[in-house]
Amino acid sequence: MPMTADLEAHPISDEALGNTSYLIPCGQGLAFSVDPRRDVDEHLATAARLGVRIAAIFETHLHADFVSGSLELQRASGAELYGAAEARLGFPHRPISSSDRFRIGEVEVEVIGTPGHTPEHLSYLVTNGASKSVFSGGSLIVGGAARTDLTGSDRTEELARAQYASLRLLASFPDETVLCPTHGGGSFCSATRARSVTSTIGQERASNPLLDVKDEAAFVDLLLAGFGSYPTYFQRLRDVNRSGPKLLSDLPDATRISPRDAQRAVERGAWLIDARPVSAWASTHPKGSVSIELRPAFASYLGWVVPFGAPVVLVLERDQVDEAHRLSRRIGYDNVSQWLTFEDWRDAGLPTSSIESIEPEEAAERSRNGSAALLDIRQRAEHATTHLPGALHLELGDIIDGKTPETSEVITYCGHGERSATAASLLARRGVHVANLAGGLGAWRDAGLPVEK
Repeated sequence: MPMTADLEAHPISDEALGNTSYLIPCGQGLAFSVDPRRDVDEHLATAARLGVRIAAIFETHLHADFVSGSLELQRASGAELYGAAEARLGFPHRPISSSDRFRIGEVEVEVIGTPGHTPEHLSYLVTNGASKSVFSGGSLIVGGAARTDLTGSDRTEELARAQYASLRLLASFPDETVLCPTHGGGSFCSATRARSVTSTIGQERASNPLLDVKDEAAFVDLLLAGFGSYPTYFQRLRDVNRSGPKLLSDLPDATRISPRDAQRAVERGAWLIDARPVSAWASTHPKGSVSIELRPAFASYLGWVVPFGAPVVLVLERDQVDEAHRLSRRIGYDNVSQWLTFEDWRDAGLPTSSIESIEPEEAAERSRNGSAALLDIRQRAEHATTHLPGALHLELGDIIDGKTPETSEVITYCGHGERSATAASLLARRGVHVANLAGGLGAWRDAGLPVEK
């Protein structure tokens, strides 16, 4: 955990979305939270373990990638909720602005206006004696800064210039100030791939390339060049978090439905999402289902493939149900509650299909003899760094948007095979003759086959 001699912050990491929230004990039996995710059980368990009462909740900005857990945590703990006045939150809270100060237990919390990632963005400088920590949300993060294009392309450059000023403000704090950002490596909100959760201001001044750029225009160019594509559900969650999400206790429980009900739901327009391991999906799956393997990244790709609010039926193993619904609701997919097993579907005699899953040597041979084209569906920055010889490139996001490769047969691949299975399932629904590279680029390398850099 990040700490100084007198202050410690307990990170609560969300591997699924590449984010971290924090619980900070502040003396006198009190604590406060920063940017809690929607399922707050870990916050409450950490507070109970430390013997503290959560007295306050601070939001750094309107999140686009996850549903805020502030209302959940407020209901469970009775804490006071603080949010940016500029955010115009539609539920009871204490509106705050830059330069406001609060005393909680033995620590002082100073509000720092740091627009850039979003217009209303705030950071929090927390002081306890000589120790300082700054909770920077999506402003200064480890190795970079969060992107500035999530509120609309018309404001991207304006907010990038604001981000330039905000980063330099935060970088003016003492070297030993602990940096605790919300976004990090693995977050689509981030313009960096750094995997560390926390840092210090001194470490960032020494190593963060965005702090090494002294010219605002050059900073804007460098920051914007790091933006990749992002899940489409991001366009909806700022409004959800502004108006106030439903409490989880008010949502329906997961329900196992009959195969015929599932089929009727699909006929009425529901998405059939197969969350089983890619190998099981490729072998046999409900015809027309989309593969999104249940793993930490499940929520991101569910929210990319399925339009926000569209009905969904999940194909799951029995032991996957709780995790699938927890991750779905973390991104506001509150109507993802119906599920069945593949065996339910198959035993009812409903139509099934399969996708060829091929080993690297076979994929290489088909590419060499021209019978199939390798199709890299990773993001542009990934493809530009390393790819398979002669591979076509079409991002998964582009395939989701309806683009299709102009070739008769393709072999999809990604880093390990999960994203490419999603792409393969979407292309198969359009009648493309497609196979999926088992194990992806990693398996190709392990087989000793050449790559291009």
